Amino acid sequence: MAIKIFVTGGSFDKEYDEIEEKLLFKDTRIPEILKRSRCGVEVDIRTLMLVDSLDITFADRAVIVENCKNAKEDKIIITHGTSTMSETAKAIGQAKLENKTIVLTGAMIPYKLGKSDAMFNLGTALAFVQALPPGVYVAMNGRCFNWYNVKKNEKLGVFEEL
Repeated sequence: MAIKIFVTGGSFDKEYDEIEEKLLFKDTRIPEILKRSRCGVEVDIRTLMLVDSLDITFADRAVIVENCKNAKEDKIIITHGTSTMSETAKAIGQAKLENKTIVLTGAMIPYKLGKSDAMFNLGTALAFVQALPPGVYVAMNGRCFNWYNVKKNEKLGVFEEL
């Protein structure tokens, strides 16, 4: 069975608009990243939203949780902005979805800007989702954290245990 990838936005999918001189969303970059990475894993990608994680609402998190709950796949990756990824992981973890391995990942630098960690983080998320037991996790920079024991260190730009 394929691994479900839910796209929510964040730096994975931000692009620089030279006219507006700001970062914005046009479309997901996930298929391009998987192709460039020569991914050999079957995936099914669904875009739920394309938003900055600072703009994700309670209702948006409910949509993410509901999609995880209703997914026929038992292995799910969610691409998410890093600013509030821990909050979304908590919402999913508290929903107590049984028999599903769910891994949230993101990027500190937009993929389209180059020198991004997006490819590496997606690759490790794909490995973690296949190897870990059911539960909710955050995978960033080669590390994996349980949903209830992770935070973003804003000063260092890394994720760490509480």
